[in-house]
Amino acid sequence: MRSIQVYEHSFLAVGESGFEKGHFVALSKLNDIHGFQYFDLKHNGVVFKQYVGVIQVEGLTIEILPKIDVHESEDRKGIWQMVLIEMLRVTRKLQVQQVGQANVSRQSIHLLDIYFEWFLNEVQLLIHQGLIKQYYKETGNVKALKGKLEFAGHIQKNLVHKERFYTTHQEYDKDHLLHQILGQALEIIATLSKGNYLFSRCKTVQLNFPEVKKINANENAFTKIPKLRKTAPYETALAIARLIILNYAPNISSGSEKMLALLFDMNSLWEQCVLIRLQQAAEQFNVEVTGQEKKTFWETNSIRPDIVIKQDSKVKLIIDTKWKNIDYSAPSTHDLRQMYVYNRYWSSSHSLLLYPAKESGIAKDQYKNFVAIENEENHCCMLGKVSVLNADDLLNENLGYDILESVL
Repeated sequence: MRSIQVYEHSFLAVGESGFEKGHFVALSKLNDIHGFQYFDLKHNGVVFKQYVGVIQVEGLTIEILPKIDVHESEDRKGIWQMVLIEMLRVTRKLQVQQVGQANVSRQSIHLLDIYFEWFLNEVQLLIHQGLIKQYYKETGNVKALKGKLEFAGHIQKNLVHKERFYTTHQEYDKDHLLHQILGQALEIIATLSKGNYLFSRCKTVQLNFPEVKKINANENAFTKIPKLRKTAPYETALAIARLIILNYAPNISSGSEKMLALLFDMNSLWEQCVLIRLQQAAEQFNVEVTGQEKKTFWETNSIRPDIVIKQDSKVKLIIDTKWKNIDYSAPSTHDLRQMYVYNRYWSSSHSLLLYPAKESGIAKDQYKNFVAIENEENHCCMLGKVSVLNADDLLNENLGYDILESVL
């Protein structure tokens, strides 16, 4: 299995590092399915956008990594892979006890392997605990009369076979929707993991898993899953199965290409990471930190700042996170207008545009007042940077503390 690591917003040309014309065509189909949001198609190559994660197509794995510097060097890709994994763990999109465990004993492991391994662990745990049985309706020929006789079907199918009955009846066994969904995810993993260390493990899990009817689950299938006390242990496995199945690009999979894409918007991931770190540090500063507070702006339109910090029930600060480098540019007029409106609607005197950086730089004297309007109190906005990495080139665990210490 070949693997390529690229940074977000970078260009990958056909013929580079094993990226071939067939892969380019498959990616263009994937992009079309998702409204052209993942990357821009150029002549003989693709330009990645702000989405990070992993794509696997026809024996090639492409890992898209975050970066905060336009001149980020190639030898730091391993560091940013670990940072991405840690961000996904912090935001609960990935379960890894410690980032270091991801690369133990295997140099070529990537994000997709971690998700597959997580899913196999969950299914093995369910098998060990005992898979549940459920009632479900079955329509078909049986040798003993049970349930409701489907008269029209019975006449059509059993005119000669008098010993059979065409009925709708209840069954109570392990061949139900939950296990059919897990079985479909296992089939996808077996298909995509051929040739690596997970294939034999997946086959072992499949041997211990009951034979179930093959289905093609879609978004609608997941809405039919009952939320009961008995099904509670299945929640994690079903969440990962949903991620795997719905991202298996069904239109592409029906052709010659077999593709799976797990991609995350880096802007959203950064916002959630900052919010969680701030909430972890909030108690030390006696503040309340909330995310995505909503207020009606105009008719059915609403506005939602990323983060609101309150102290004694009063808004102390509004933060809007931006995953981009501002070393060579000022904030956009759109961003500043946004902060002005947030200040007005939340009655806040201070707001902060927060950017990632190699070193933190938040100081109170960097606040700039908005130009006062007659009969309006002054309120201001600041540009701030917070260090994504610590001294050991790992995700900064004190990120929330650093922000609150500077602004409060």
